Amino acid sequence: MPNPFTTDDRALSWRSGNQLLTVEPWGPDSVRIRAGLHRIRTDLPGALAEVAPSDAPGAPGDTGGTADTGDTGDTGDTADTGNARIAIAADRTHATLVNGRATVRVEAATGLLAVHRTDTGAEVLREQPAHFWWPGPRHFEAAGGGLHRVEQRFAAYAGERIYGLGQHGHGRLDQKGMVVDLVQRNGEVTIPFAVSSRGYGLLWNNPAVGRVEFAGNGTRWVADRARQIDYWLTVGDTPGQILTRYAEATGFPSPMPRWASGFWQSKLRYRDQEELLAVAREYAARGLPLSVLVIDYLHWRHLGEWDFDSGAWPDPRAMVEELRALGVEPAVSVWPSVSPLSDNYLPMRDAGMLATADNGAATTGAWPEGEDGVEIGVAFYDATDARAREFVWDKLETNYYKLGIRAFWLDGCEPEIRPAPHTLTYAAGVGSEVANLYPREHARGVYEHMRAAGETEVLSLTRSAWAGSQRYGVALWSGDIEPSFSALTAAIPAGLNVAMSGLPWWNTDIGGFHGGDPDDPDYRELVVRWFQFGVFCPVFRLHGHREPRVSHGTVGAGGGPNEVWAYGPEAYEAITAMLRLRERLRPYIHAHLHEGETTGIPLMRPLLLAFPEDEAAWEVEDQYLFGPDILVAPVTELGARQRRVYLPAGAEWTHVDSGERHVGGRHITVDAPLDRIPLFVRDDAEPPLSEEAR
Repeated sequence: MPNPFTTDDRALSWRSGNQLLTVEPWGPDSVRIRAGLHRIRTDLPGALAEVAPSDAPGAPGDTGGTADTGDTGDTGDTADTGNARIAIAADRTHATLVNGRATVRVEAATGLLAVHRTDTGAEVLREQPAHFWWPGPRHFEAAGGGLHRVEQRFAAYAGERIYGLGQHGHGRLDQKGMVVDLVQRNGEVTIPFAVSSRGYGLLWNNPAVGRVEFAGNGTRWVADRARQIDYWLTVGDTPGQILTRYAEATGFPSPMPRWASGFWQSKLRYRDQEELLAVAREYAARGLPLSVLVIDYLHWRHLGEWDFDSGAWPDPRAMVEELRALGVEPAVSVWPSVSPLSDNYLPMRDAGMLATADNGAATTGAWPEGEDGVEIGVAFYDATDARAREFVWDKLETNYYKLGIRAFWLDGCEPEIRPAPHTLTYAAGVGSEVANLYPREHARGVYEHMRAAGETEVLSLTRSAWAGSQRYGVALWSGDIEPSFSALTAAIPAGLNVAMSGLPWWNTDIGGFHGGDPDDPDYRELVVRWFQFGVFCPVFRLHGHREPRVSHGTVGAGGGPNEVWAYGPEAYEAITAMLRLRERLRPYIHAHLHEGETTGIPLMRPLLLAFPEDEAAWEVEDQYLFGPDILVAPVTELGARQRRVYLPAGAEWTHVDSGERHVGGRHITVDAPLDRIPLFVRDDAEPPLSEEAR
């Protein structure tokens, strides 16, 4: 039979009939694998799309990559590519591509692909057909217009653990055994990057809506509408090494602004300029630290104006100046929705800057307008269109940035549409094919234009993200979650999986979003415990729609008090102690965020990330390290006054409250009074936790 393999100085290709598979080195220890019908497209959107093969880390000519690891036993022809060596076996039974720690082997007869560790030959991952005849491990089902429903299947491995994949509310850190939808929703954030305990990381480099299944009988990645299969895989000795390789391939985190690491005060919502300023003045009068004060939605007349309603906000420039004099950064809510009542609607529609339905209609969502709350149709600007991103920035610059506002809250950026954002069509393609890109491109528009305006540090608070968002100043939050201890419990693994997805800036609405009565003793306890968790998150932010809530059609127009003094004297004392602790921690926070800008290692670290050799550390889902030195064990049960804590092996741990030192590798139980969170310090480190450390 004819030789199914071809090589050039860059890639290994296999063809059978109309199916084509390519494997190429893509950074140290990493490969990019694509499969399609007839040809491989190089112009499709993805997390790696902006990295040309010749410029990819570890590509030919890059002298900083991994060296050739030596002969693999093949006797055929070889092509020297610097970091990679492509070899075709003399008997044409298989071909291999070696790049550092990763060796990819493709069988000639079947095209089946497997990845092995180069040093030991151990199997890392292999394709597995669904059936001996049909379908194979790579399946294309025609969907019209050059699109297909595609599947990529791999074998399952006993004992494998899976981390990452963005943010999900199922309460699990290890995602083995889960079915995860690849779609953007409020509180459910798709970042299709998985880190395996078997020593690999896999990025499904495809913004299509779909799902991934980590079942006991196999793993399956599915895209409902796509033109080809595209994934990137890296092999590493540790999870930390895998995260570094992922950052090299998709972008390192951008620097966090200094103003962003302090306390953020927010609620739904401050109705006017004077109410907002009264809150800032009260914090100053009480001598409490406050870094950011948030102006939530409905500060505009109509969606899509991206401007203040002058009736409620008569002098925003003076407001900004007073806030700055108090050391407070103002942040404003920016939605991607555009009402037909907005002056921007017709210009954007006529220029083709709005996402549309299949029939061409631009008004695809619903929003209550006016005091009676009657719903009208609204549109969503097309964040995948560079022209639209520039148009929106022009409004943000004129109406906010030139007033001194440089913090934007990109709310509802999935975008928030029922039944789902993939029902729209975008400049980048049909929704089912590209919809998961939207939140990243929305943040990209703000980031790139702010950088062009001279800002060196940019942060946007967002409700959704995708692979590569970390390079655009995205601080993700957990969405509109319930005000309950169960929601607090689920938030911990959610945040840790975000960290394992390459996104280092994350936070929650302290106290939860949907309700919460500040006069309820049980809720006050929840808020205290949530503050104790929040102070050890990369972003420290209070927000919520508190009781008594006020309705405005189907959208909450406001709620009860949500300032730190609203929860009674006992809670106030515990909360303000956390505010002061956060101030002491800010230099520590920035130091380790700065490290992550060159390593990809997040500030919030699952124990497995810091102690991969400790088997027990891989199973802990309700504790984490904050930077390298502080072990955090949040209390997530009502009435709990003790906490069982696992201390990882390989270090000694000092309990902050008692000063007792413990050898790692065991569980202990410590006291956890309401005003204290169990904290431990690693070895002889001295992070600024105590009052004396100021």
